[in-house]
Amino acid sequence: MSSPKLLRERAGDVLTLVLNRPDKLNAIDHELGEQLLDGLRAAAIDAEIRVVRLRGNGRAFCAGRDVSSPPTDRDLELVQAVSREIVTNPKPVVAAVHGWTVGAGLEWMMNADLVLAAQGSRFKLPEAQLGVFVTGGLMATLPATVGLNRAKALMLLGNEFNATQAVEWGIATASPTEEALERTSLQTCARLAALGSTVAAEFKRVLNRVGLAGFEAAVLEESSVQRRLGAA
Repeated sequence: MSSPKLLRERAGDVLTLVLNRPDKLNAIDHELGEQLLDGLRAAAIDAEIRVVRLRGNGRAFCAGRDVSSPPTDRDLELVQAVSREIVTNPKPVVAAVHGWTVGAGLEWMMNADLVLAAQGSRFKLPEAQLGVFVTGGLMATLPATVGLNRAKALMLLGNEFNATQAVEWGIATASPTEEALERTSLQTCARLAALGSTVAAEFKRVLNRVGLAGFEAAVLEESSVQRRLGAA
């Protein structure tokens, strides 16, 4: 019997959703997308969960979409649905990342409310070089975080960047050692869980509504361009 591609770990009022394809650097396939979407939706309606944490099993957070097979329309829909769910989920979402975070994995990370990037983490957006388009509302989240010009450079040139740069640019809030990532990210989750659940949800909702006003339009444009480029 195959292992689940998403693990769910509960510690009090914090739910950790673990991408679990370590042999593939947690690359996203159809089943992983479905399971993560289900996990996020379940957390949204569970009154006992106050915070959701995302992390990856093994040597990486997420190496992006699994390119061993061509994407289907449903695969694109799943990537976008997960992004929408992270952004609109009433629970704060913390991404604790290490190793490689690439492509759609980086896009999901950018959807999180707080990011902790372990020292040694490496990030890259290779889509333009691969002839495909970004997803996850990245056209809204990345410029809102790093500024328009830097976002253009990161997307068009596809240059790798590291955890120190992620902190400097406002992508990550902290860069602990990889050994300290678990402890530090759980401490951050505990601080969020101590907030009133309604207060936390309202801060998140209004911040995203104002600061990411173009998020939904970005998702729709990305999906349209992805399909056009795929058909080219």
